[in-house]
Amino acid sequence: MTDLRTILRFGWPYLRRYKARFLAGILLGLVFSATHGVILQVTNVVMQRLDPEPPKAAVVARATPEGVSVAGPAGGVWDGVRRQVTSLREAGDRLLDPWLPRSGRPMTTREVVGVLLLFPLLMAARGYTGYLSSYCLGWVSERVINDLQVDVLRKLHTLSLDYFNRSTMGDLSARVQTDTAWLHRTLSLGLSDLVKEPATVLFLFLVLLVNDWQITLFLTLVLPLCMAPIVLLGRKIRKAAEGGVATKVSQTSLLFEVLSGIRVVKAFNLEGRQTERFSDHARDLVRYGMKGVQAKELVNPILETLIALVTGILVVLLFRSGHSTREMLAFPLGLGLAITPLKKIAGLHVLFEQSSAGVRRLGEILEERPTVREPEHPVKPAPFSRGISFDAVSFAYADRPVLQELRLEIPRGQRVGVAGESGSGKSTLLNLLFRFYDPTHGRILLDGVDLRSMSMSDLRMQMALVSQEIVLFDQTVAENIACGRLGASRAEIESAARAAFAHEFIAALPHGYDTRIGERGVTLSGGQRQRLAIARAFVRNAPILVLDEATASLDSQSESEVQASIDALAEKRTVICVAHRLSTLANMDRILVLEKGRIVEDGPFDLLLRSNGLFAAMARKQGL
Repeated sequence: MTDLRTILRFGWPYLRRYKARFLAGILLGLVFSATHGVILQVTNVVMQRLDPEPPKAAVVARATPEGVSVAGPAGGVWDGVRRQVTSLREAGDRLLDPWLPRSGRPMTTREVVGVLLLFPLLMAARGYTGYLSSYCLGWVSERVINDLQVDVLRKLHTLSLDYFNRSTMGDLSARVQTDTAWLHRTLSLGLSDLVKEPATVLFLFLVLLVNDWQITLFLTLVLPLCMAPIVLLGRKIRKAAEGGVATKVSQTSLLFEVLSGIRVVKAFNLEGRQTERFSDHARDLVRYGMKGVQAKELVNPILETLIALVTGILVVLLFRSGHSTREMLAFPLGLGLAITPLKKIAGLHVLFEQSSAGVRRLGEILEERPTVREPEHPVKPAPFSRGISFDAVSFAYADRPVLQELRLEIPRGQRVGVAGESGSGKSTLLNLLFRFYDPTHGRILLDGVDLRSMSMSDLRMQMALVSQEIVLFDQTVAENIACGRLGASRAEIESAARAAFAHEFIAALPHGYDTRIGERGVTLSGGQRQRLAIARAFVRNAPILVLDEATASLDSQSESEVQASIDALAEKRTVICVAHRLSTLANMDRILVLEKGRIVEDGPFDLLLRSNGLFAAMARKQGL
């Protein structure tokens, strides 16, 4: 029940969006369940009419197998209920009497038609209400899972970079796909069964209760005891599911690593080693999977054995208590109709145990809060006009300081290069500027306005990024360029491509601007991919251009072509250029040299070369 409450509490905000269809599914499920009781009672009536032996008069007490007298329920409440049921029975008999044969009288044409149509109509009512109930609840569950997957992805987009730094691709992929798939199975199958099967058992027991409350009470007390082994097996299934999820996440992460680094894997002959690592995870998955299968498949034989034992005891009680043949048939028939619902109810417990692990993981991600948050009342920035200021900015990853008391002024239109050894804080400076992180101390100002007071969308529209890590999507060339500014016209896209010196190679592609470039742009060369990234920055037309090692991974020919594109893009813009290859900073107005998070040198390229400081030492290592 705890798992069920967890799942319903988590899913209710989504279910109530479609409450009309959801309630219709529940009501139809209840009608479906009621038809089982009707079928049982009608079968009982038909058997009574065919039985030449009249039913024995009801007795207030019957001798139990031990010879102890058991009285009926006391008081007027039960008598009142019995009178109401008797009245309904008599009304039903009057309705059915002209249509059903009775032992000892000739069968009429109407009775033939009644016999031929009665049970088909009941089964059709049962089948179609069950179908409509499952359809409505399935309709709801499909939309709930779609909404949930969108919400999970939207939530991931709101989280800060530190969350992604401590997460793996396998884990994030599992949360969006695998965990929501488990919940989908629970809602589409489990929710339907959760409504129909318990109600079916309830209606069947109500019919049996009217026939004989003592025997029914015995079944009511004994059958729940049959569920105890199911609960124990459910716990084993949950442990197996949790272990399987953790192992699957690790295996998926490994798969992402291997496929994204396939060139390195092949170059260093690591195929065997990586396959061995994958096989280790696969063996763990098999082990957890078999534990789950073992526990799940034990449910049916245990339940069937216990129900068979209860059926045997029931037959003994019926014989010993002197029931008629008709009355003896009603209880085994009712128990037989209840077996399938009881097995499904047992399966529900297993399903909820399996799904609860995924629901908890989904709950964790939806409850995650970004460390970098949008302001409650954002300031709308004016067009960029004065400059960027770093006012005593410090930043640390956990306990590791990266930037320390950094003070910097970048006037509008100035081109600033940033150099330094690895770990000096160059990339962190850019991350703070884009507000991927917030400073630990100090503040960053854009035209005198603290970045934390602007909406992230307004802030980032002021900047365009071209980095060493080229991110292209499996879309057309035009769609990739338009990512710089959604809604850009075809003319603006082509103009940006020409400015980035990319139009010529784009026109030579099979479908020009409408050519799909494959995942991560694998069909293009490194220089071509970088020029598309520059075209994306051109179409954005932002006043601040940020270059993060934009030519570091290119060969000399591609670098010269891309550098020409960057020079064109940098015209009349404020430029911040981080580079390890110092020659690319020669055209900057000034260069900042960082060491251990501090600015240790600041000046033009030629002056820094002559100053014989850290920049000059780095330049000598590069042969400048």
